[in-house]
Amino acid sequence: MASFVPTSEETLEDQRLYTQARLTEVACLDCLAKVSVKKNSEHHTSIQWNDEALRQCPEFSRMDRSPGGRPVHAACPRLVASIEAAAREGLVPIGAEDGW
Repeated sequence: MASFVPTSEETLEDQRLYTQARLTEVACLDCLAKVSVKKNSEHHTSIQWNDEALRQCPEFSRMDRSPGGRPVHAACPRLVASIEAAAREGLVPIGAEDGW
């Protein structure tokens, strides 16, 4: 059960901006799983996975089958490389010009 459920318009807008603003769709160059990405800096990347992308990623499937399952913060190295390539090509903007 959620301990905090935002109800004010300001809080809901902040939540939307934090989780959805400036997201760019990126497809993994290996398995073609599509995720939403935001890069606030060269070193900070937010990735929003959806159920379809999680099912499609062979790296996550392999990790899920390992003893203990997939670590919560583990990244798919193939997807990370795809995001970095997209950023180098200018397809993913880098920087939080809007504060988000």
